[in-house]
Amino acid sequence: MSDMWMLRIGIAVVGVILIAAMIVFGRPKKPPQGRRLESGERDPSRVEPSLGGENTGYDAQADYRGEGVVQPELGLADASAADSDLGKRPAADFDKIISLYVAAKSGHMLRGEDIVVAAEKTGLTFGHMNVFHRLIEHHPERGPVFSMANIMQPGSFDMAAIRELETPAIAFFLTLPAPLTALDAWEMMLPNVQRMAELLNGVVLDDSRNALGRQRIQHIREELRGYDRQHQAPPLSKAPRW
Repeated sequence: MSDMWMLRIGIAVVGVILIAAMIVFGRPKKPPQGRRLESGERDPSRVEPSLGGENTGYDAQADYRGEGVVQPELGLADASAADSDLGKRPAADFDKIISLYVAAKSGHMLRGEDIVVAAEKTGLTFGHMNVFHRLIEHHPERGPVFSMANIMQPGSFDMAAIRELETPAIAFFLTLPAPLTALDAWEMMLPNVQRMAELLNGVVLDDSRNALGRQRIQHIREELRGYDRQHQAPPLSKAPRW
């Protein structure tokens, strides 16, 4: 099986995992029902959700709580970021997803440390679901403009083992409606993804896992203009340039 075919499979799998995770973790918590539990007592009927299902062997709740030591020299010394709601969508409802990928060149892998450094240089914040998010400056409560995840299951970044991480690609997801207009969100995501590819010496792929070209970029812009005509979202005066 070729490297490209394995990459396509990995991208498809993580897409399903992240969509499910956004739905699960984006829902507001329901108040407890039934008898009140004593302090420290665990409800035996409660089933903890998992990002990747029962076959992954991954404890989503432990990772979601941010258990583990974050390496301070990587600029992520505050391990509580994984406990926060940074990057959490205010609502779980979305009707469209635009995705891009940064893939390693043939015969290479993207290293965890390099991904973290590149993410910080391009203004991404580590937070909800243990992935990276692009937030609106001074308005993080409005949720992520877009998010970045690992294509390897379970899609999150384990900062306690970031030095051992190697992955063939990382995924960028723009879910609509976004806290900005769809077109403004795209104009923020595209240069960020392109800059990440430069920093990681990778290549940018579209949602079909083909090299992202001008024609595809223009097609996405026209598609998002049409989306904005049918939806209302707060405008962004000027998207940052990298």
